[in-house]
Amino acid sequence: MEHTDQSSGGSQGTGIIAAIVLLQIYQGYALSIAGVASPWIAASFHLDQASLARLFAWMSTSAVGSLMLARMADRVGRRKIILTSLILVPLLSAGAALAPRPALFALFEILISAMLGGSVSSAIVLLAEELPVNRRARGQAAAAFASAVGGVLPYPLAPALIGWGLSWRWMLIPSIAGLGLIPPISRLLPEPAIWARTASKKAVSRTKTSFYDIFHPLYRRRSVTLLVCAALDTMAGTAVNGWLYFEAVSIIGLFPARASMLVMIGMGVGMLGFPAGAWTSERFGRVPTVAYFGGAAWLGALAFYHGPPASFAFPTLWLLAGYCWFKVASSIMTVGANSAATELLPAPLRTTMVGWQMITGAVFSILAQILIAALIGPMRGLTNVIKNFALLGIPSAIIFGLFIDETRGLSLEEAAREDQWAALRGVKAFSETSDGASQSIC
Repeated sequence: MEHTDQSSGGSQGTGIIAAIVLLQIYQGYALSIAGVASPWIAASFHLDQASLARLFAWMSTSAVGSLMLARMADRVGRRKIILTSLILVPLLSAGAALAPRPALFALFEILISAMLGGSVSSAIVLLAEELPVNRRARGQAAAAFASAVGGVLPYPLAPALIGWGLSWRWMLIPSIAGLGLIPPISRLLPEPAIWARTASKKAVSRTKTSFYDIFHPLYRRRSVTLLVCAALDTMAGTAVNGWLYFEAVSIIGLFPARASMLVMIGMGVGMLGFPAGAWTSERFGRVPTVAYFGGAAWLGALAFYHGPPASFAFPTLWLLAGYCWFKVASSIMTVGANSAATELLPAPLRTTMVGWQMITGAVFSILAQILIAALIGPMRGLTNVIKNFALLGIPSAIIFGLFIDETRGLSLEEAAREDQWAALRGVKAFSETSDGASQSIC
């Protein structure tokens, strides 16, 4: 469904983007805490590198819950899942802040990440469903930008807390304060009309779908490709992103304040990639954006972990340049990938597809952490392990470019083959006319 009514659709679209920007800032912050605080979490719970990797592996099981919530979003609505997460995550964050043992802390973090994972998938699908075709990529860019802003916020906070002699647990206070976001987001966020219409009257019983319908022959190539890319990118990203701050502080030996400054600058520069990604996605297409910039991103990660040549006079500048390269290219890729992933399947399966990507990511994130822990010794250090894992992102970009269909400029119905899907299942598919009225297209 596309909203093309300029009087109501435009103002509603702006409100939806505003609500999801607020949501993504909060989610970006909450999901970044464990990675940023990892050096102090390890010290607090007396964990070595391998034990910390195993703890993070257990925390990655959160995507099982994210998949369940993503599936629920296709059944009960995106809005309910988002608001439920905003109620529960602050309470779970309070539990994580008070957890005396690593296992209990991991349990709370699993639940937090599961709730936020379901909320994130609902948010990015809601953008695709509610924005007109010429604003979808920009909406995804705004959401990704907001998530990155939230992800930056823990970095200046961590060294400040340590400098004041306070525990890393205080980083969870803003996450607990997320309860205050419920009123504004509840007002700004509607239930997507396309889901409401699909779920109304007899549509539920006639269009009932399952977890496995993403593998229907009509969508199998798309779904399998997305999941293979999710697996490879997750293994590369788990290594590069999950251990970057730890690498900077505990291995390279940067002071926490300098490491935080490096990461903040890199992430700040990287945000330029979001509007650039929206432009390239609309100008050249989703597939070229992911294939070219996605492949190039991992070269920046390799430059960071490889470190500067021995004769290079400004090693911190080398690290900063490599990290900025990685973040800018990754941001461009993210916009193209999110735009494509939310456009390739029909409404009853959109959030389910994102959930499948999350569960795939969880499985391979766990696998990555287990392998990292096992390979640190044989490969003579964490840094060598990370560099090899980063290489996995390059074939992912190539596979995406070869097997994903381009959706630039297409309505959601056209991009997702809604009419073919409806015909195969013996139901009617609906579009929306320019005045907002539903009409049959099958």
